[in-house]
Amino acid sequence: MASRRIAVWLAAGAIAALLPSPAEAAAETLRRSLQNIALAPLDIALAPVTAGHALYHDLGASEESTAVKVAFVLPGFVWNTGLGILAGALRELAGLLELPPGLVLACCETQLPSLFDAVERSEALVDVEGRVFRLKFGIDYSSG
Repeated sequence: MASRRIAVWLAAGAIAALLPSPAEAAAETLRRSLQNIALAPLDIALAPVTAGHALYHDLGASEESTAVKVAFVLPGFVWNTGLGILAGALRELAGLLELPPGLVLACCETQLPSLFDAVERSEALVDVEGRVFRLKFGIDYSSG
């Protein structure tokens, strides 16, 4: 019975977190820090998918010859996958570095600028603005 209540509360919390609402500036640094800490592992895990997606779209829009496009597939995939993994690790590190100031500034209007703004300016496979969290992962760091 208790496990059922916990499951209901967790489901209600997840739904409430995804409901759209205006962003609150009071805890922006803390929110961004927790988002980066929680979602960076998904960026790292999805790096090969993101690399393939970006490569497909970039080569499709390219005006290069077919031979150049074919020759670029393997090195481009390896490069974009490595970039996604390293950028995901930097996102995790930025989240960890922003956590202490985020906790201190949670009740203040003054907030720190983002240490890793590539998350904000790059395209992603999943980008959902929720009431509490912005679920943005599977980021194509080569697009920003």
